Amino acid sequence: MKNLSEIPRIPLAVLPTPLYRLPNVSAALHTNVYIKRDDMTGVSLGGNKVRKLEYLLHDAKAQGADTVLTTGGAQSNHAMLTAACANKLGMHAVLILKKRGVWERRGNQILNDLLGADVRFVDTDDYADIYAQMDDICAALDKQGRKGYRIPVGGSVPLGSLGYVRCVYELAEQAAATHTRFSHIVCATGSGGTHAGLALGAKLYLPDCKVTGIMVDDDPFDRIVPDLMRKTASLLDYREPIADADVRLLGMVGPGYAKPSAEGQAAIRMLAENEGLILDPVYTGKAFAGLLKMAREGAFTPDDNVVFLHSGGAGGLFAIS
Repeated sequence: MKNLSEIPRIPLAVLPTPLYRLPNVSAALHTNVYIKRDDMTGVSLGGNKVRKLEYLLHDAKAQGADTVLTTGGAQSNHAMLTAACANKLGMHAVLILKKRGVWERRGNQILNDLLGADVRFVDTDDYADIYAQMDDICAALDKQGRKGYRIPVGGSVPLGSLGYVRCVYELAEQAAATHTRFSHIVCATGSGGTHAGLALGAKLYLPDCKVTGIMVDDDPFDRIVPDLMRKTASLLDYREPIADADVRLLGMVGPGYAKPSAEGQAAIRMLAENEGLILDPVYTGKAFAGLLKMAREGAFTPDDNVVFLHSGGAGGLFAIS
């Protein structure tokens, strides 16, 4: 198997991100809850996508690209962070976003404006329409002697997922340094790449740790995540079988993707009132609501050490409520 260090990346994030126990939440849930602060990755407002972009933008540079194109919803954290990271590398960013939900100049759209991103809205529910437009833009760039690099929604491709394999390696080092044995990792599952990387990383570096993805969208993640795990594993020449049943999922979509849920809003308030930490209504609020549900249904023992991955998303809090 390859060592992670053999696969090149551009350091963009401030790493390692902090990891610490939440004493008040732990007391309330009768287990040990830790938080991994990937909302503090150091670019713009931070968030999980920076780890993925370290690999993806290295690949873009290696291919001679000067422009990076990506997509998502109108308030996409991934798109905003792609623009921010592109700026650090002297690249242009074209964000082709669905004209759905809050697409006015609020939340992440304010940040996209500050970052100088080229934002284009497409009135569609089908990402195939958006990827076709990306192809047209790349063809136009080629005629100008420039080169575009396409990043699919969420950066959730095998190369991007390596960022979260590496996150678990980092977590394992933090666990060893503090003599802590982590039994569970809980994360939001919104496009599948972060979850896939964490689950594969746990197989490699924390084999006794269970990873549960809290679904915030209704895509078929029972197929998406294991498929991404297998393709990411192939980049590392990891040959052990990965079964669909290896993937643990809990649905907390509520009224729909990017629509606040009562459980998610209650979870946001619970963490804010008990630990002074802020979540968002699209991803981390629903993910933390899933962790609370698991705790209340007896998924954790008093001796367990549970890591909640705070994947960022603060910009959405000021657009969607």
